[in-house]
Amino acid sequence: MEHNIAPLPNGTQVDNYIIDSVLGGGGFSIVYNAHLVSDNNQTVIIKEFMPKKLAVRINKTDVRSLDTSAPESYNKGRKLFFQEASTLATLKHPNIVDVTNFFQTNGTAYMVMKDEKGVNLQDYIRKYKGKLSEKLLRVVFPQLLSGVKMIHDKDLLHLDIKPSNIHLRQGGRPLLLDFGAVREQSKTRLYDARVVATSGFAPIEQVTERGYMGPWTDIYAIGATMRSCIEGTPPPAASKRKDSDPMKPAVDAFKRKYSKIILEAIDWSMEPDQRLRPQSCDELLEMLKKIPEEIEPQSFINKLSLNNISNVLPWKKSR
Repeated sequence: MEHNIAPLPNGTQVDNYIIDSVLGGGGFSIVYNAHLVSDNNQTVIIKEFMPKKLAVRINKTDVRSLDTSAPESYNKGRKLFFQEASTLATLKHPNIVDVTNFFQTNGTAYMVMKDEKGVNLQDYIRKYKGKLSEKLLRVVFPQLLSGVKMIHDKDLLHLDIKPSNIHLRQGGRPLLLDFGAVREQSKTRLYDARVVATSGFAPIEQVTERGYMGPWTDIYAIGATMRSCIEGTPPPAASKRKDSDPMKPAVDAFKRKYSKIILEAIDWSMEPDQRLRPQSCDELLEMLKKIPEEIEPQSFINKLSLNNISNVLPWKKSR
């Protein structure tokens, strides 16, 4: 019999917030639209720790370990979720999701985030089958790298950068989401079977026992995300690229559609050998600055001002 993992009902009060609707979720959490009890107009996003395989909702609000005789896994997951929230609350950057509050109640944990309207990058990639404009790459990724650089400067690694974890606001301003995999750089050589590794975006050192992870690991994921914006699908898994790489270099595969420098930046970021990649966000940012503004392959670039996100979407033929 299936156990109850239903979301909180609309109208439920959690701490100082009222749940308005379910926004989404995954295997470990449920995300809600909500507002402050004291102000209907002050909306927020609330993320509730609710691991489908470990938890059960025993009434409309309370969450407990599915296995009451051995709740260790659930309790450990809740602790890590709370740590993620506390870490995010200290990372204040215009391109990192803004956690404004976090707390524990109902037997689980919650994080409250600023509500910023926009769309998910993965949704755009899926809708347009890749082929996103070079203007989008130029606008989004330097800003994203700025946020990731701040994470690295705090001796942390994100370790789960991918299109579905990037939220695009008006004008193509990105927000990096989901810090559930974040780790201290000093601990990345300690093997941990729980390390998140999304196929196609995680480099070989992230999927290898005692792999030496560092800023170059997140940079690989950024390069893979850029390539996915162009190609429309995730790159091959790192394990398939280790010996005989089936992936055609971007400078060859897309040379007639995007500028050479941006394609070289993608290939450099996605070098299978971590020693050959950019070793810091600054190195990749410096390369992206070299892209001449006048280079705009007409098949993929439109020249509209970036007043809204639609202006950095794939080029469409005029009627």
